Amino acid sequence: MRTQNQTAERLARWAWSYEPDANDLALAERSLRDTLAVTLAARQHEVAALAGGLPEAARWAAVGHVLDFDDVHVESTSHVSVVIVAATLAAGGGARAYLAGAGVMTRLGRSLGWPHYAAGWHATCTQGAPAAAVAAGVAWGLPPDGLATAMALALPAAGGVQAAFGTHGKALQVGFAAEAGVRAARLARAGATADARAVDEWLGLVGGIGTASGGSPEDRPAVADGLAIKLHPCCYAMQRPIAAVRELRERHGRISPADVVGIRVSTPEASMQPLIHDRPRTGLEGKFSMPYAVATALLDGFPDFTSFTDAAVGRPEAQRLVAATEIVRTPGGDGLLSGEVDIRLELADGSTVRTGLAQPPGSPLRPPAPEDLASKFAACGADVPGLLAGATWSTAPGLLASALPEPGQDTGHLR
Repeated sequence: MRTQNQTAERLARWAWSYEPDANDLALAERSLRDTLAVTLAARQHEVAALAGGLPEAARWAAVGHVLDFDDVHVESTSHVSVVIVAATLAAGGGARAYLAGAGVMTRLGRSLGWPHYAAGWHATCTQGAPAAAVAAGVAWGLPPDGLATAMALALPAAGGVQAAFGTHGKALQVGFAAEAGVRAARLARAGATADARAVDEWLGLVGGIGTASGGSPEDRPAVADGLAIKLHPCCYAMQRPIAAVRELRERHGRISPADVVGIRVSTPEASMQPLIHDRPRTGLEGKFSMPYAVATALLDGFPDFTSFTDAAVGRPEAQRLVAATEIVRTPGGDGLLSGEVDIRLELADGSTVRTGLAQPPGSPLRPPAPEDLASKFAACGADVPGLLAGATWSTAPGLLASALPEPGQDTGHLR
């Protein structure tokens, strides 16, 4: 039996009538700059060459996500901007289209809830495809019924699984979601039809726990709870243990990795959901590994791009620390930042040091300082701060088109 909740129509009316305020616009500007920076940082990654023949939205989103340095909406466990910025730019849109798509994506994410992510879905893709359709549709001026139709048309591509984490598939399926949204909006603009009630059926089929909010223009801000900015190029679930080890080192003086003979990490089970590689062997696997999060923080101090290469993960000392790590998963939790992480280091002299942490730097409750963003952008490439200085929603497509490889272009890869 078909449901009558009409989630798509309600969200479409909200997106169509929404007018951003100053705080929304500031978020959109930061999101654009952060997404451009991490995309430019990956311009010589092998995925940039692999995605060279894909449509613009797919190519930009895949490259923007492959370093896992893009922002995160913690409550919905999704990478919002890499999908929605790509879809917005591909459709020629600006801040309002981005905010409409981001708002729909986070509202769908709350409706899907933690059980959806915990079941193994890659929520960035599932909620990203219909939300990207809204972003592109708003950019093209679709009315509410057209936006609802576009959401329904995007559903066949609203998939993605966590088994892809640690492979090229993770970034590529994010690209597929962005392109699916743009394609659906293009079809809706051309007159294609679809039953908007399909969105409610889809929510039920993929384990949604509620009805997506968003019924009036007054429902604000566009992105409730804000977006977390990553300071390290790896899974968001690793930002907290890395920050905890960094704070531990600062508190106790520089701890020599050679003196660490045992590591015990106690963390809520939910925070381990995407960290599927206990014994990573490649740089991509290292981005989804709790043992490697501790190892790289001990070895590198401030893990950066060089910490997540195949060679870095394969360092004998890194592998020794990974093998010395015991993970204790405490029951429960409903998100990547549930509870807190507790890390205890056993040293060669028989002493132990330990620390706990709930919120890492860059989270919405500990927002990044301007100097944090400046450091991040500089790390993305010597020319990136200069390129970002003049970047706008209208100039960004040309910037990406000139920076990313065309099909068949031999780029090599640095990371």
